[in-house]
Amino acid sequence: MKVVTGTLNGTGHKIAIVVAKFNQLVTQKLLDGAVSTLEQCGVAEAAIQVYWVPGAFEIPRVAKLVSEAGKVDGVIALGAVVRGATSHYDYVCSQAAAGIAEVSLTSPVPVMFGVLTTDNMAQALDRAGGKAGNKGSECAQGLLEMISVEKQI
Repeated sequence: MKVVTGTLNGTGHKIAIVVAKFNQLVTQKLLDGAVSTLEQCGVAEAAIQVYWVPGAFEIPRVAKLVSEAGKVDGVIALGAVVRGATSHYDYVCSQAAAGIAEVSLTSPVPVMFGVLTTDNMAQALDRAGGKAGNKGSECAQGLLEMISVEKQI
């Protein structure tokens, strides 16, 4: 039986991070967690490209363009959508998730989903370095594992 597992060795990899400006109090923390983890795993600071977009809805388009440009080994998508009083939350969450999923399935490189969808700001902050960890850091680890697994296929 052959078992394939990924490693967290980021040496030599180029990584793009597409991050939403909306709810930047949260998304900056996600970005900081992702960058810190990538660097701890050997990705050079100069090999990390950060693309700021207006909101979570815009992430899939830029993730698609970046992934298809052939200049990176993987993409991390980071955002934070916090429920409000209208149905806008539902539309943004579903379309951002569907768009990022489509890019992930059709992209030549792995794409990690790091868009928080929470009921309130406290939950978002908990997942951006608070008591629930940092989803940006988790996505960085996951991306490196995916790059490693895909290279073994």
